[in-house]
Amino acid sequence: MGRASLFMYLTIAVLVLLLISQSPKKSGNHRHRRLKLRSNFTFSHSHTHTPIPFDPLVAHIERRREDRKWEKEHLDLQSAPAAESQPEWEDFMDAEDYLNDEEKFNVTNRLVLLFPKVDVEPADGFITEHELTLWNLKQAQREVLHRTQRDMELHDKNRDAFVSFQEYQPPTWVQNADNNSFGYDMGWWKEEHFNASDADADGLLNLTEFNDFLHPADSKNPKLLEWLCKEEVRERDTDKDGKINFKEFFHGLFDLVRNYDEEDHNSTHQSDDLMEAPAKTLFAQLDKDGDGYLSHVELLPIIGKIHPSEHYYAKQQADYIISQADTDKDGRLSLNEMIENPYVFYSAIFNDEDDEDYGFHDEFR
Repeated sequence: MGRASLFMYLTIAVLVLLLISQSPKKSGNHRHRRLKLRSNFTFSHSHTHTPIPFDPLVAHIERRREDRKWEKEHLDLQSAPAAESQPEWEDFMDAEDYLNDEEKFNVTNRLVLLFPKVDVEPADGFITEHELTLWNLKQAQREVLHRTQRDMELHDKNRDAFVSFQEYQPPTWVQNADNNSFGYDMGWWKEEHFNASDADADGLLNLTEFNDFLHPADSKNPKLLEWLCKEEVRERDTDKDGKINFKEFFHGLFDLVRNYDEEDHNSTHQSDDLMEAPAKTLFAQLDKDGDGYLSHVELLPIIGKIHPSEHYYAKQQADYIISQADTDKDGRLSLNEMIENPYVFYSAIFNDEDDEDYGFHDEFR
């Protein structure tokens, strides 16, 4: 099966690349063009979660651009020389081999290269929802860890590869906000949050612990998950009795759980009367001691639905991609289907900065 799969990949790749190679090479003196990103997909569960680029090359270009912006914002404030910032054209050097004659990103070439890297469980010539979810999750975890390392560099004042609570400074919007801004209690940035993230209880956060601190929804640390439940009680407890009654559950948490469980991730609005019965059923299931209230411990079974992890978003993105590119509706993707539907994987073009009039079809080879 392994040799057969490899032969199939090589045969398809050779045929496609022969077609690609028909046009002459571009001149090495072309002007570098700025990569513009668009997204034609939005998540239903969260309006703030940004889809991770399917292609690691595009993600890498975006990280370098974001890093320059971050360096200018933070390092320049610390009197770092502005000249140390990389010039913008260097951001696109890694993409040179994938620009065609019109200086547009050659997505066909990239998809041929990436397909066997996604098709691994098993390598059978098709990409399933599971394989695509794992691929998306891997890209997302790389992105998250990169940002964590960057933030750790900012907060680790003594450069010992650890962050103490004294070293940590909350984001500016937290420092300048009142206690209830953006709907968040400032407990998210207090010592209780820090200590819950400190898995080995040594008073310092290593890279893994600091990553959990910044992204508790993806943590496997029991202390941090319990803290997350306590924060949920604190935010939803409108009568301030330290627990969640049915009204507080129904008008705050139940919609999040229901939206998470919706298979198509696009739940239609239903009246409160229709949803009250299933809400009461779930409430009773969670209320283990039957006292008519939910404690923070009783929220543990649904905390992953209230605060979805990166795996949730990776699967949601995979579902969307397959729904758009799976032309024969067999629930999986072939290389041909991906090549025929490149707009699903790439919402990016190389073009002049002042050219805002671009369409999906013109950007691909």
